[in-house]
Amino acid sequence: MCRDEIRTIVQKRNDHEHRVLSPGNTPFEWSTYVKWEQSLENLRSKRCRRLRVHHLNSAHAGQGRVFSIYERAVNRHPGSSELWKEYLSYAASVKAAKRWRKTMTKALRMMPTDVDLWVIAGRRSARHGDMAAARGFFMRGCRFCTKDCQLWIEYAKSEMEWLVKVDQRKNEKKGVDALRPDRVDDDDELRIVDSEDDDDDNDDGNILPEPSRAQANVIDKQASAQLKSNPAMDGAIPMAIYDIAQKQAFFTPEVAESFFLLFSSFKTLSTQPTISQHVLDSLNKAYPNHPSTCNCYIREPIHGLQTNTADFARGLRTVLARLGDKLDVTTDKIELGRKTAAWIDGYLALGGLDDGIRQVLELTRGKLELA
Repeated sequence: MCRDEIRTIVQKRNDHEHRVLSPGNTPFEWSTYVKWEQSLENLRSKRCRRLRVHHLNSAHAGQGRVFSIYERAVNRHPGSSELWKEYLSYAASVKAAKRWRKTMTKALRMMPTDVDLWVIAGRRSARHGDMAAARGFFMRGCRFCTKDCQLWIEYAKSEMEWLVKVDQRKNEKKGVDALRPDRVDDDDELRIVDSEDDDDDNDDGNILPEPSRAQANVIDKQASAQLKSNPAMDGAIPMAIYDIAQKQAFFTPEVAESFFLLFSSFKTLSTQPTISQHVLDSLNKAYPNHPSTCNCYIREPIHGLQTNTADFARGLRTVLARLGDKLDVTTDKIELGRKTAAWIDGYLALGGLDDGIRQVLELTRGKLELA
């Protein structure tokens, strides 16, 4: 690196420091600063690869500088959700698992009503095969996030994805444990910790206790022995999430509709019909002939199916028959027509749609406009 380059780097770094240290600095200025440092680090890495220079301590120094700026940024603007998410994203990208865990801890404590943070925490645990921890995060988040259904929907989606994985394992060769843990690395487990020391490996201060490996294995063996009769394998957890959501202030027919469309999209799941029917039954009981109830009933035969399959064509005939029946009895014909037109437009926007199916959908769409 020549003197001019060093001089330019120092000058730009000083400019950024002056901006972020000035009164009234904004999260955007901190974000710009840290992105510049990341681009500088990427440029350094590319140059080292081109010159075949290896084993330099500057790589760790560059990451440390970025982490330091992020720490200062979130301390200066602790209420900035975007800064926390950028910080977490960077820590994940450089595989700094311990730093990621502790940063998430701080973020959740600072903003316990931020839905996105709980979703990130829960999904990371689920992705690493630790559904117990994922459920812990989702359930704790649901206690804080009661203004809307977003986190509850994400929790249900995570459970449905887990059921799909269990279904796939059940279909593997005989003797395979469908509930076996598939964690990537113990160091990548997400825990809520109290310690602020990155070098401290003592997890005694965990808010969410983690079972030992021996305990986890015992539980897994017991669950495996009862796999066929375990209610969780039959979709009990997603249905329980929906049932609890019904008791919340945010629950409306539209929320129930969102749950139904989520559940019915998992067509390959063996327990999907039972779960979807559970939601539809509750809708029929609480909101009979409501546009959301009618829309769920109408879409059920084709929702989640590929448009190029024979099942979709057969289901479409059932859908059209149901549409005609429900338009006559719904409490809001205009709203049901709007909902129907919306999902028809979604199919019409797809490429490769069969000409016959496209013609039928366009004709149905036209009739709705005239109604």
